Formats: sequence, C-alpha cells, structure tokens
Amino acid sequence: MGKFLVVKKIVILSAFAGILAACQPTSSVSLPTTTNLPEGITLISEHTVDKNQVGIPYKKYRLANGLTVVLHEDHSDPLVRVDVTYHVGSAREEVGKSGFAHFFEHMMFQGSKNVADDEHIKLVTEAGGNMNGTTNSDRTNYFETVPANQLEKMMWLEADRMGFLLGSVTQEKFEIQRETVKNERGQSYDNQPYGLRSERNSEALYPAGHPYSWSTIGYIEDLNRVNVDDLKAFFKRWYGPNNAVLTIGGDIQPEQVLKWANKYFGPIPSGPEVENAEKTLVTLDDTRFVTLEDEVHLPLLQVTFPTAYVRHEDEAPLDVLSNILGAGKTSLFYKNLVKDGYAVQALVSHPCQELACEFQLIALANPQNSTNLSELYTRFEQTLAEFEKRGVNEDDLNRTKVGIESSTIFGLQSVSGKVSTLASNQTFDGEPDMVQYDLNRYNAVTAEDVMRVYKRYIKNKPSVVLSIVPKGQAQLAAKPANFAPPKRNLDNLSTVEQHVEQAEITDSFDRSLVPPVGPSPVVSVPNFDQQTFDNGLTLVTLDSEETPTVSISFNMEGGPLLDPIEKAGLAAFTAQMMNETTQGFSNEEMANQLALLGSSIRFEASGRYTTVRINSLSRNLDATLALFNKKLFAPAFLENDFERLKQRSAQSLQQQVKNPSVLASRAVSELLFGDNNRVSLPDTGTLHTLNNISLDDVKAYYQKYYSPSMANVVVVGDIDPKTIVGSLSFLTNWSAKSYEIEDYAEFPEMGKPVIYLVDKPGAKQSVVSIVKPYLPYDATGEQFRSKLMNFALGGVFSSRINLNLREDKGYTYGASTSFIGGKTLGWFDASADLKQDNTADGIREMLSEISKYHEKGMTQAELELMRNAFTQGDALEYETPSSKAGFLRHLLTYELDKSYRATQNEIIHNIGKEELNTLAAKVLDPDSMQIVVVGDAEVIRAQLATLGREVVDMTVEY
Repeated sequence: MGKFLVVKKIVILSAFAGILAACQPTSSVSLPTTTNLPEGITLISEHTVDKNQVGIPYKKYRLANGLTVVLHEDHSDPLVRVDVTYHVGSAREEVGKSGFAHFFEHMMFQGSKNVADDEHIKLVTEAGGNMNGTTNSDRTNYFETVPANQLEKMMWLEADRMGFLLGSVTQEKFEIQRETVKNERGQSYDNQPYGLRSERNSEALYPAGHPYSWSTIGYIEDLNRVNVDDLKAFFKRWYGPNNAVLTIGGDIQPEQVLKWANKYFGPIPSGPEVENAEKTLVTLDDTRFVTLEDEVHLPLLQVTFPTAYVRHEDEAPLDVLSNILGAGKTSLFYKNLVKDGYAVQALVSHPCQELACEFQLIALANPQNSTNLSELYTRFEQTLAEFEKRGVNEDDLNRTKVGIESSTIFGLQSVSGKVSTLASNQTFDGEPDMVQYDLNRYNAVTAEDVMRVYKRYIKNKPSVVLSIVPKGQAQLAAKPANFAPPKRNLDNLSTVEQHVEQAEITDSFDRSLVPPVGPSPVVSVPNFDQQTFDNGLTLVTLDSEETPTVSISFNMEGGPLLDPIEKAGLAAFTAQMMNETTQGFSNEEMANQLALLGSSIRFEASGRYTTVRINSLSRNLDATLALFNKKLFAPAFLENDFERLKQRSAQSLQQQVKNPSVLASRAVSELLFGDNNRVSLPDTGTLHTLNNISLDDVKAYYQKYYSPSMANVVVVGDIDPKTIVGSLSFLTNWSAKSYEIEDYAEFPEMGKPVIYLVDKPGAKQSVVSIVKPYLPYDATGEQFRSKLMNFALGGVFSSRINLNLREDKGYTYGASTSFIGGKTLGWFDASADLKQDNTADGIREMLSEISKYHEKGMTQAELELMRNAFTQGDALEYETPSSKAGFLRHLLTYELDKSYRATQNEIIHNIGKEELNTLAAKVLDPDSMQIVVVGDAEVIRAQLATLGREVVDMTVEY
C-alpha cells in the first residue's frame, strides 16, 4: 500500500535524488497590504520569473492567524494540487516519545469534527483525485490532486483536520492506529532485508537525544507507553496554522481561493510560537563500527561521515564530490568496486536534512570476489586516496551541473512537483521559489571547492561503519563492533495527565455542510500523430511544449516471452548487455557523453516487451539520438561485461528470495501457470536458467529479436512532429526481421481449494495471496466490468477489505483485491501482509469479505462512489509527458482507438448494480480460489490448520 508513505530524508535539491528545488530569492518583491484583499489577509510578495531563468511564479499571503498561503496559477490542465505542510517531523519529538509525527500522519485521515471516519479518503476518491500524507524528520505534509471544480471541498477538508481534529482522536482510534503503525514497521522495516539500515546508522551517527538519532516511524515501545492525551498535546503544540504552509497550484482563480482560505482556515486560532531548531554541525570523536545481523544474502557496507546541513555553503560542493565518487558508470566507485567485481552495487550519496547532512558510501558485496566486508572497506579507503591524487577535472563539474539542470527542468513537468517545491522551500527557507538560486550555487562550484570539502569532512575523518551481514556471520563485518547505542534515559519522561481539549472556534457559517462543487471540467484525449512504416514500426508523436524536454519509449514486442524456458531471463540479460560497452565507446565514455547532455538511455525487458527509455532536454535531442543509434546497432557484447553481469545477476537473484513478497509472487505464478510455461518464472529467470545462458545466446537473441517488425516508438515532449521522423530515420529505415511469439502450454487445473505454505524461517509477518485464474485485459468487456465491480471490495483504500483488516482489526498495514490483466493473461488476487499472530484471523476475514461480496454484491452508495471515482479523474490522466506517453503506449499495446475512454465512461455511467452483482456472484466464489502464504511455517502452521483447508507445503525455484 502506498497510502501512508514515510520519507526519512529531506533533500531540498540534489541532482542525485531527483528532487526539485526552486528561483532566486531576490527576484521576489515585497508588497504592502492591499485594500481589495479579504479582511485579515496580507499580500507578502509577488514573484515572477525572468525569461532567462528557471523558476515558479507565485503569490504569497499571510492570514491573521499566521497561516502562510502560496498560490501558483497553471491553467494548462483543469486540475489543482492542495498541499498543507506543517513544520513538524520526528525532529520535534522528545526522547521516549518517538513516532508521534508519523502517528498523526495516520490519525489525520481518521476523521475530524465535521468529517466522519474515513470520509476524507472517500470524498477525495469520489472526486476522482488522489491524496497522501508523508512524514520525515523535519516536516509532515498532506496533499490532494483533484479536478479543479473540487478545490473548495479540499480546502474545507484540510481546514477541518487542522482546526477540529482533537475531538475525534479517541482512545479506540488511538489503539487501532497504533496497531497499524506496528504493521507498517513490520512490513517496511523489520520484515525487509536491510530494513533497519537507516535506523542503526542514525543511532550511531548522532549523539543520544539528538532529534535525528531515532527513525521517523519511531520505536513501538514509545507508542505503547504513552496515552492518547500525550498525542493530543503534541498536536496542539505543533499543528497550528502559524506552523503551516498552505500551497495551492493549478487551474485556480486566486481571488476566489483567498476567500475560501479566509473562510475555512481564518477562524482557526494560532498555536504556540514556533522557532526554528538550531543548526549545529555533528561531529564524531572516533570511528564507530556497528554490525547488524539480518536476513540477507549479500553483506552490505555503509560508511557515513557527518557533514553540513541543507543549503549550507558546503552542501553543493559535497554533492558534486558524491557524484564524482559514486554516481553511475563515470564514478570511481563503479570503476573500483562494480566493474572490478568486488560489489554487486556501489554508490555514494549526500542526503541532506534541515539540521544535518550525511555523506554515505555504500556497497553490496559480491561474494564471488569479496569474502568479507573488510576487503570492501579497504577498497573504499583506496578509492578515496585515488580521488585525492587524481583531483577534479572539467567533465566532473560539467556532468554534475548539467545533471542538476536537467533534473530540475524535468521536475517542473507537473503541478504536483511545482506545488511540493514551493511548499518545501517556504517551510524551510521562507522563500517558495529558489530554483534559480540553487542552480546558481551549483554552477558556482569549483574544483577547489570540491577538494576543500573533501579535506574538511572526509579525509581521515571519523565515520560510522555499518556492516550488515547474514545472521550468524558476524565475522564478515568490516571490523568487530566497537559501538552500541547507549540505553535511552527515560528517567525524566513524563506523560500528560490532564485531558487535552479541542480549542473553541467560532464560525459565521455552518462548517458541517460539505461545500458544493462546480461543473466537471471538460477533458479531452490529447491529440497525437500516428504512422506505420514499411518495416512494421509504428511511430506515435505528441507535441507538448510545457517544458523543454523530450521522453521517448521504444518498445519491441516479445521480451521475456521469447525466452526458451530453460534459458528464462535471456531477454532481460540481453537488455542488460545493451546497457554495457558499445563499439567505439567504453562504458565510462558513453556514460560521460550522456551525462554531459543531461540525458539517459536505458534498455530493459519485462512483461511483454523489450523497451528502451530515453529522456533528453529538447536542445540535446539530436545528440542523444545519435548515441542511442550507436547503442542500438553497435553493442560490443564483451566477455568481461557478460561475466560481471552474470555474477551480479546471480547474487541479485539469491538476495531476492530473502524477501517474502518475492517468494509469494513466484509461488502465485507457478500455481497459476504451471512449470511448463515461461510466464511462471520471473522476467530475470532463476539461478538455474541463468546458468544456462551463454554470451552466444545473448548475441543470437539480439540478432533474431531486435527488430522493428513488431515495434513502436512513442515520443512526447517539446518536438516538431514533422522533423522528428527525420531524426528517427535510423529506426524507420531499419530492415525488418519477422518473428513469432509462441502460444502458452496448457495451464494447470486449480483443483480443490487448499493453502499452499512457503516456509520463510524468521519472517516477522505472513504474506498472503488469495488467487484464481481469470480473463486477460479488455477495455470494455467483462474484465473491465470486473474492475468496476471490485472497486468497493478491495480496489481503493476505503474498500471493505482494507477497512476491515487495517482500520477495524489492525491485522495489516494494507489489504487489497484486484483483477490483473495483460494482453493474454489475467487473474484475481487478494493480498495482504498480516501480523504473524493473526495470520489465520486475517485470512478468515479476507475470505469472509469476499464471500459476503460474492453473495450480496455492492450497495447503491458504493456504486455511486465507484462511478464518481472513475469518471471525475480524467483531468489527472494526461497531465505530464510521462502520463501522456503511458496512455499512448496503452493504445498501441492493446490496439485501441482513443475513443475507448469515452466508451468506458459511457459504460460506467450506465452500468447497473444488478449487472455488477451478478458478475460478483459469478466470479468471486472463495471455493474457486487458492491461498498462498509465505511465513514462518513453524509459527503459523497450527493457525492455518484451523481454516478448514488442507495445508500443502510448497517450494519455489530460484
């Protein structure tokens, strides 16, 4: 589930994290209060962007209660983004009371005075929008993207939970969400390989009691210890309007938005005064060695140096240093660790937070060449010494600067990205648009700056050295552990004894009434050009001038489906080889050329296609396509590349099976498709099939199946559709080679309903899938209608199955049901990661919900919610170049006319409850479904025996 995302780091601008920052603070103009504004609102500044700069225009206001309002007009699409960012994260918490900020991220979706439990989610869903909340160490934000006619309702929702939440925070809700947080921690941290990496690193890097010394999700024992009034007191301290920024962008009329802001947010009283935390550089006296034994196959080494803080004068040169050392194939880490076979992956990054940054060196060991992490640690040190001797060259600086420019411009493609940027920058720097400011400071970095920060923060400086090793193999650590986090001092911890009350708020209107919405915006399918050439290639182009960027997807049909089953993974491995050395270019030379252009070219093979994804700034498109021409038609297929990739792939496959979710996916595929079909195996194959692949197989696959005869190209961006044909002439004139995709062998019969148990010793949770074969994708037929039918059962966050298992029972972080369909295959799946102690209870509830839906179907209210959700959201479908490209690829894959969306909407408007419930009765019989469970068999077997089905042990190939 992506419902409540925990973001543990904030990076205001880093080219390597792809986060957009914003324009020159000095370009904003402060203005006095104007007489035509609603009473109580002050215009603080109005900001425009010069033609020769990159940035985001806005107007900034302040309400009498201290709420900052930032507005950005963008009428290119009929949608709006609403973002409320509170300057509170885990760094505002106290020792012994961790996880409060993240906990409120959950609680603020559980209803407020005028919004019923789960009503917030329901209203956004039926508006055709999407929403989420995220928490990190320094801020919490809540956001919705909806059709423009829904804006007032979204502002009413956000204001209600800002001003009227506490009365709805009951002991019962507190208990339920505490269980949900436990499930989230189990699913995302404790039950994931390397899931505790960040927490262990922070405990060692920061002094005891430092606000970054605990993770955002916090310690479960802290939530177990406190009471509901402790939570309420935290909310009253930090969630007032004076500690928040309301940012709205998109198809808006600012005058009307300000009236609504004053109406809904204006009466909320200010909270206590908030001051920014002091920024003090973190230092270590000695290097701290930490060892974590985990359920992993590949040992991991992470070395972390404390550095500065976000927008410190040294942040930019440190980012450049991290790029030189460990970003991609041009880096020293790639050369000395990955290319030489000592690591499967290696990187260097410099994530920054409000109060501190971390310079991280990370590598996953390749056991073929590196038997323990001490060897990697030595190579880390040797690589730093090599850098110091080599110094910084001109390409190092140019790559970084062009990369930052490119990622910044790509980040401006969506209103969501622009609003998030404005909100973040206002929260931390008081200036919403700092895009050009950040570009300027990175462009100003010199080689001398990079060497200066290397010597100040890295060279011979103490660090945290974290070794993550397989359980029982502590001897593989870089060095014996010499540090353990000190026991937390909770002697002075106090709990809130008095009852915390909601502040009284007086309104001049009835806040309990849901605001009306205006007429739905008219959304049309974007116009595009399509033509097919003599060699079979289909070219689709769509001119989008919003940003000077171009995205291209080149798709050759077949992909993994063309693999011989005994050599499963051949297509994916061939694509990997296409990303390696090109004739006339070394790996590093090609990577350098692309980086200097700010471009990317990536081959991959998955599902039904081998795909090449190309991203470029418009001005560099021809140069980028020239490099694509070279990579496509002149792969070197070197033996040393092949052997290195084969080792890396083998280690990756062995690592994957440490993940219970991967085991569940493999078990489901084998159950549905049997062991005689290629589709029952992962796209990347298995260890057994990988060993069968030779370099000659790769060359043969390339010669036979890299062809335009069953291919298409989708081009979206700032282009001239007429001239792009000439730019792609090397594809349109490519000689065709025909080939066929073989039919599947017969699929197995499902047989009687049983429980297939895949043992994962030590698993903290149980991964469950309830499945049955079903129809492949169709646009308007039974499979499409089944998706409509499934909506209320498990197709949305507010569905029956999720509300039952997550919100009512606390058994899981998220449960869902779906009808999955591709071009030729389809199935039904109900899935959840369940608390180990409630594995059988959770399965029983899942089967019960499916059974009740099978017998009685949906209600009229659920039908109306589904209709609104599916028809109101068209405004969000075609906003960005990537969403437009996805729509076009969809048309080509399923050979659809663009009018199919209109046909779908007509079906949704007219379909009746009886038809959908008849479909539920036909399809959703639990006795036609098989259950797959991945968990610790020794612990859960007795539970499963109570479900009345035979328990069959199952192993999966890897």
